[in-house]
Amino acid sequence: MSTKNIQRIGAIVLMMAAASCGKDDPAPGQATGVTYVAGYEENATTGRDVAKVWKNGVATAFTDGATNAQTLSVFVSGSDVYVAGAELNATTGRDVAKVWKNGGATALTDGVNNAYAYSVFVSDSDVYAAGFEMNATTGNMVAKTWKNGAATALTNGATEAGALSVYVSGGDVYVAGFEMNAIGMPIAKIWKNGMATALADGANTAIAASVFVSGSDVYVAGTEWRATGMYVAKVWKNGAATALTDGANDAEAFSVFVSGGDVYVAGAERNATTDRYVAKIWKNGVATALTDGANTAYAYSVFVK
Repeated sequence: MSTKNIQRIGAIVLMMAAASCGKDDPAPGQATGVTYVAGYEENATTGRDVAKVWKNGVATAFTDGATNAQTLSVFVSGSDVYVAGAELNATTGRDVAKVWKNGGATALTDGVNNAYAYSVFVSDSDVYAAGFEMNATTGNMVAKTWKNGAATALTNGATEAGALSVYVSGGDVYVAGFEMNAIGMPIAKIWKNGMATALADGANTAIAASVFVSGSDVYVAGTEWRATGMYVAKVWKNGAATALTDGANDAEAFSVFVSGGDVYVAGAERNATTDRYVAKIWKNGVATALTDGANTAYAYSVFVK
Protein backbone atom coordinates (compact mmCIF):
# COMPACT_ATOMS: atom_id res chain seq x y z
CA MET A 1 0.00 0.00 0.00
CA SER A 2 1.49 3.33 -1.05
CA THR A 3 1.29 6.57 0.89
CA LYS A 4 -1.60 7.66 -1.31
CA ASN A 5 -3.57 4.52 -0.50
CA ILE A 6 -3.59 5.45 3.19
CA GLN A 7 -6.10 8.13 2.24
CA ARG A 8 -8.84 5.51 2.40
CA ILE A 9 -9.08 6.23 6.14
CA GLY A 10 -9.65 9.90 5.43
CA ALA A 11 -7.62 13.08 5.21
CA ILE A 12 -8.10 13.71 8.93
CA VAL A 13 -6.31 10.46 9.74
CA LEU A 14 -3.43 11.30 7.43
CA MET A 15 -2.96 14.71 8.98
CA MET A 16 -2.85 13.10 12.41
CA ALA A 17 0.56 11.78 11.51
CA ALA A 18 1.98 15.22 12.19
CA ALA A 19 0.28 15.60 15.53
CA SER A 20 2.69 13.58 17.68
CA CYS A 21 5.64 15.22 19.36
CA GLY A 22 8.60 14.14 21.47
CA LYS A 23 7.97 13.50 25.14
CA ASP A 24 10.02 12.54 28.14
CA ASP A 25 8.94 10.61 31.24
CA PRO A 26 7.86 11.04 33.96
CA ALA A 27 5.96 14.11 32.74
CA PRO A 28 4.91 13.44 29.14
CA GLY A 29 6.05 16.25 26.92
CA GLN A 30 8.60 17.70 29.35
CA ALA A 31 10.78 20.01 27.28
CA THR A 32 14.55 19.54 27.27
CA GLY A 33 15.60 22.25 24.83
CA VAL A 34 16.02 19.67 22.06
CA THR A 35 13.45 19.41 19.28
CA TYR A 36 12.64 16.13 17.56
CA VAL A 37 10.44 15.84 14.47
CA ALA A 38 9.33 12.66 12.71
CA GLY A 39 8.43 12.57 9.03
CA TYR A 40 9.67 11.51 5.63
CA GLU A 41 11.31 12.95 2.54
CA GLU A 42 11.33 11.75 -1.04
CA ASN A 43 14.59 10.33 -2.35
CA ALA A 44 15.34 12.22 -5.56
CA THR A 45 17.01 9.19 -7.15
CA THR A 46 14.53 6.43 -6.34
CA GLY A 47 11.43 8.58 -5.90
CA ARG A 48 10.71 6.66 -2.68
CA ASP A 49 9.83 8.12 0.70
CA VAL A 50 12.68 7.95 3.22
CA ALA A 51 11.76 7.75 6.91
CA LYS A 52 13.55 10.50 8.83
CA VAL A 53 13.88 12.17 12.19
CA TRP A 54 15.12 15.71 12.58
CA LYS A 55 16.91 16.64 15.81
CA ASN A 56 17.21 20.40 16.11
CA GLY A 57 16.78 20.60 12.35
CA VAL A 58 19.44 18.00 11.50
CA ALA A 59 18.04 14.99 9.65
CA THR A 60 18.81 11.33 10.25
CA ALA A 61 17.56 8.85 7.67
CA PHE A 62 16.14 5.64 9.13
CA THR A 63 15.70 3.94 5.74
CA ASP A 64 17.73 3.91 2.54
CA GLY A 65 15.08 4.90 0.00
CA ALA A 66 14.95 1.51 -1.68
CA THR A 67 11.29 1.20 -0.66
CA ASN A 68 8.73 3.66 0.69
CA ALA A 69 8.88 4.34 4.43
CA GLN A 70 7.38 6.95 6.73
CA THR A 71 7.83 7.92 10.37
CA LEU A 72 4.66 9.34 11.89
CA SER A 73 5.27 9.81 15.63
CA VAL A 74 8.26 10.43 17.89
CA PHE A 75 8.66 10.00 21.65
CA VAL A 76 11.79 10.72 23.69
CA SER A 77 12.42 8.93 26.98
CA GLY A 78 15.69 9.70 28.69
CA SER A 79 18.34 9.52 26.01
CA ASP A 80 16.36 7.14 23.82
CA VAL A 81 14.39 8.24 20.76
CA TYR A 82 11.43 6.10 19.72
CA VAL A 83 9.68 6.52 16.37
CA ALA A 84 6.57 4.84 14.96
CA GLY A 85 5.74 4.40 11.29
CA ALA A 86 5.91 1.88 8.47
CA GLU A 87 8.17 0.57 5.74
CA LEU A 88 7.24 -1.29 2.56
CA ASN A 89 8.28 -4.92 2.36
CA ALA A 90 9.75 -5.28 -1.12
CA THR A 91 8.97 -8.99 -1.29
CA THR A 92 5.30 -8.93 -0.30
CA GLY A 93 4.53 -5.40 -1.46
CA ARG A 94 2.88 -4.70 1.92
CA ASP A 95 3.59 -1.99 4.47
CA VAL A 96 5.07 -3.22 7.75
CA ALA A 97 4.29 -1.38 10.98
CA LYS A 98 7.54 -0.54 12.75
CA VAL A 99 9.02 1.12 15.80
CA TRP A 100 12.54 2.45 15.66
CA LYS A 101 14.63 2.92 18.83
CA ASN A 102 17.63 5.13 18.25
CA GLY A 103 17.44 4.24 14.57
CA GLY A 104 17.19 0.47 15.04
CA ALA A 105 13.95 -0.92 13.62
CA THR A 106 11.63 -3.50 15.15
CA ALA A 107 8.90 -4.85 12.90
CA LEU A 108 5.51 -5.07 14.58
CA THR A 109 3.95 -7.03 11.71
CA ASP A 110 5.22 -9.67 9.29
CA GLY A 111 4.46 -7.98 5.98
CA VAL A 112 1.69 -10.37 4.98
CA ASN A 113 -0.93 -7.66 5.47
CA ASN A 114 -0.65 -3.89 5.26
CA ALA A 115 -0.06 -2.24 8.63
CA TYR A 116 0.87 1.15 10.05
CA ALA A 117 1.97 2.41 13.47
CA TYR A 118 0.65 5.96 13.95
CA SER A 119 1.60 6.72 17.54
CA VAL A 120 4.26 5.68 20.07
CA PHE A 121 4.38 6.21 23.84
CA VAL A 122 6.91 5.01 26.41
CA SER A 123 6.01 4.37 30.04
CA ASP A 124 8.79 3.15 32.32
CA SER A 125 10.50 0.51 30.18
CA ASP A 126 7.43 -0.41 28.15
CA VAL A 127 6.99 0.76 24.56
CA TYR A 128 3.43 1.18 23.29
CA ALA A 129 2.38 1.77 19.69
CA ALA A 130 -1.05 2.31 18.15
CA GLY A 131 -2.10 1.81 14.56
CA PHE A 132 -3.81 -0.71 12.34
CA GLU A 133 -3.30 -3.94 10.41
CA MET A 134 -5.42 -5.19 7.53
CA ASN A 135 -7.56 -8.27 8.09
CA ALA A 136 -6.76 -10.70 5.28
CA THR A 137 -10.25 -12.15 5.24
CA THR A 138 -12.38 -9.00 5.30
CA GLY A 139 -9.85 -6.56 3.83
CA ASN A 140 -10.70 -4.10 6.60
CA MET A 141 -8.31 -2.29 8.91
CA VAL A 142 -8.14 -3.61 12.46
CA ALA A 143 -7.30 -1.10 15.19
CA LYS A 144 -4.36 -2.40 17.20
CA THR A 145 -1.96 -1.59 19.98
CA TRP A 146 1.43 -3.13 20.52
CA LYS A 147 3.19 -3.39 23.88
CA ASN A 148 6.85 -4.24 23.51
CA GLY A 149 5.99 -5.73 20.13
CA ALA A 150 3.07 -7.89 21.27
CA ALA A 151 -0.16 -7.01 19.45
CA THR A 152 -3.63 -6.56 20.88
CA ALA A 153 -6.55 -6.15 18.49
CA LEU A 154 -9.06 -3.51 19.57
CA THR A 155 -11.53 -4.43 16.81
CA ASN A 156 -12.42 -7.63 14.97
CA GLY A 157 -12.07 -6.57 11.35
CA ALA A 158 -15.78 -6.73 10.55
CA THR A 159 -15.59 -3.01 9.68
CA GLU A 160 -12.78 -0.51 9.12
CA ALA A 161 -11.09 0.86 12.25
CA GLY A 162 -7.90 2.67 13.19
CA ALA A 163 -5.98 3.57 16.36
CA LEU A 164 -4.43 7.01 15.99
CA SER A 165 -3.13 8.04 19.40
CA VAL A 166 -1.95 6.19 22.52
CA TYR A 167 -1.38 7.54 26.03
CA VAL A 168 -0.42 5.61 29.17
CA SER A 169 -1.27 6.86 32.66
CA GLY A 170 -1.11 4.97 35.93
CA GLY A 171 -0.77 1.68 34.14
CA ASP A 172 -3.89 2.29 32.06
CA VAL A 173 -3.61 2.39 28.27
CA TYR A 174 -5.81 4.90 26.45
CA VAL A 175 -6.23 4.85 22.69
CA ALA A 176 -8.10 7.29 20.46
CA GLY A 177 -9.34 6.41 17.01
CA PHE A 178 -12.42 5.33 15.12
CA GLU A 179 -14.45 2.33 14.03
CA MET A 180 -16.93 2.17 11.19
CA ASN A 181 -20.50 1.17 11.99
CA ALA A 182 -22.61 -1.21 9.91
CA ILE A 183 -23.54 1.51 7.41
CA GLY A 184 -19.92 2.57 6.90
CA MET A 185 -19.94 5.67 9.14
CA PRO A 186 -16.77 6.25 11.20
CA ILE A 187 -17.50 6.55 14.93
CA ALA A 188 -15.02 8.34 17.19
CA LYS A 189 -13.94 6.01 19.98
CA ILE A 190 -11.71 5.86 23.01
CA TRP A 191 -10.37 2.56 24.29
CA LYS A 192 -9.21 2.12 27.90
CA ASN A 193 -7.32 -1.12 28.41
CA GLY A 194 -9.04 -2.49 25.32
CA MET A 195 -12.60 -1.54 26.32
CA ALA A 196 -14.24 0.79 23.80
CA THR A 197 -16.40 3.81 24.50
CA ALA A 198 -18.11 5.55 21.60
CA LEU A 199 -17.82 9.33 21.64
CA ALA A 200 -20.41 9.80 18.89
CA ASP A 201 -23.70 8.09 18.04
CA GLY A 202 -22.81 7.04 14.50
CA ALA A 203 -25.30 9.34 12.82
CA ASN A 204 -22.45 11.41 11.38
CA THR A 205 -18.78 10.83 10.56
CA ALA A 206 -16.59 11.36 13.63
CA ILE A 207 -12.91 10.64 14.31
CA ALA A 208 -10.96 10.84 17.57
CA ALA A 209 -7.47 12.00 16.71
CA SER A 210 -5.65 12.63 20.00
CA VAL A 211 -5.93 11.55 23.64
CA PHE A 212 -4.42 13.14 26.76
CA VAL A 213 -4.91 12.14 30.40
CA SER A 214 -4.68 14.63 33.27
CA GLY A 215 -5.32 13.15 36.68
CA SER A 216 -8.57 11.22 36.43
CA ASP A 217 -9.79 13.18 33.40
CA VAL A 218 -9.51 11.89 29.84
CA TYR A 219 -9.46 14.44 27.03
CA VAL A 220 -9.89 13.65 23.35
CA ALA A 221 -9.62 15.96 20.35
CA GLY A 222 -11.28 15.16 17.07
CA THR A 223 -13.74 16.06 14.38
CA GLU A 224 -17.40 15.38 13.67
CA TRP A 225 -19.44 16.04 10.56
CA ARG A 226 -22.72 17.93 10.92
CA ALA A 227 -25.88 17.72 8.87
CA THR A 228 -25.04 21.21 7.59
CA GLY A 229 -22.34 19.50 5.52
CA MET A 230 -19.48 20.93 7.58
CA TYR A 231 -16.90 19.35 9.87
CA VAL A 232 -16.82 20.64 13.46
CA ALA A 233 -13.73 20.64 15.68
CA LYS A 234 -14.49 19.06 19.04
CA VAL A 235 -12.96 18.15 22.37
CA TRP A 236 -14.36 15.50 24.67
CA LYS A 237 -13.76 15.44 28.44
CA ASN A 238 -14.67 12.12 30.00
CA GLY A 239 -16.95 11.48 27.04
CA ALA A 240 -18.80 14.81 27.15
CA ALA A 241 -18.36 16.76 23.90
CA THR A 242 -17.70 20.47 23.50
CA ALA A 243 -17.86 21.95 20.00
CA LEU A 244 -15.01 24.36 19.31
CA THR A 245 -16.59 25.66 16.10
CA ASP A 246 -20.18 26.36 15.10
CA GLY A 247 -20.34 24.41 11.86
CA ALA A 248 -20.50 27.47 9.62
CA ASN A 249 -17.13 26.48 8.13
CA ASP A 250 -15.20 23.21 8.01
CA ALA A 251 -12.85 22.72 10.97
CA GLU A 252 -10.71 19.94 12.43
CA ALA A 253 -9.03 19.33 15.80
CA PHE A 254 -5.84 17.28 15.72
CA SER A 255 -4.16 17.51 19.12
CA VAL A 256 -5.07 18.13 22.76
CA PHE A 257 -2.83 19.04 25.72
CA VAL A 258 -3.78 19.90 29.30
CA SER A 259 -1.65 22.07 31.56
CA GLY A 260 -2.55 23.73 34.86
CA GLY A 261 -6.23 23.05 34.37
CA ASP A 262 -6.28 24.70 30.95
CA VAL A 263 -7.21 22.69 27.86
CA TYR A 264 -5.37 23.48 24.63
CA VAL A 265 -6.42 22.15 21.24
CA ALA A 266 -4.60 22.55 17.93
CA GLY A 267 -6.36 22.41 14.59
CA ALA A 268 -7.68 24.49 11.73
CA GLU A 269 -10.83 26.17 10.44
CA ARG A 270 -11.68 27.19 6.90
CA ASN A 271 -11.89 30.91 6.16
CA ALA A 272 -15.11 31.49 4.21
CA THR A 273 -13.72 34.53 2.40
CA THR A 274 -10.43 33.12 1.15
CA ASP A 275 -11.52 29.45 1.13
CA ARG A 276 -8.24 28.60 2.90
CA TYR A 277 -7.73 26.80 6.19
CA VAL A 278 -6.54 28.95 9.10
CA ALA A 279 -4.29 27.33 11.70
CA LYS A 280 -5.83 27.81 15.14
CA ILE A 281 -5.26 27.12 18.80
CA TRP A 282 -8.12 26.92 21.26
CA LYS A 283 -7.55 27.55 24.97
CA ASN A 284 -10.54 26.49 27.05
CA GLY A 285 -12.68 26.80 23.95
CA VAL A 286 -11.53 30.29 22.93
CA ALA A 287 -9.89 30.37 19.50
CA THR A 288 -6.77 32.24 18.46
CA ALA A 289 -5.94 32.34 14.76
CA LEU A 290 -2.28 31.65 14.03
CA THR A 291 -2.53 32.60 10.36
CA ASP A 292 -4.53 35.13 8.35
CA GLY A 293 -6.20 32.86 5.81
CA ALA A 294 -4.21 34.10 2.85
CA ASN A 295 -2.63 30.66 2.55
CA THR A 296 -3.78 27.26 3.77
CA ALA A 297 -2.34 26.38 7.18
CA TYR A 298 -2.90 23.74 9.85
CA ALA A 299 -1.86 23.43 13.49
CA TYR A 300 -1.24 19.72 14.07
CA SER A 301 0.21 19.54 17.57
CA VAL A 302 0.20 21.59 20.77
CA PHE A 303 2.46 21.43 23.81
CA VAL A 304 2.48 23.73 26.84
CA LYS A 305 5.32 23.94 29.33
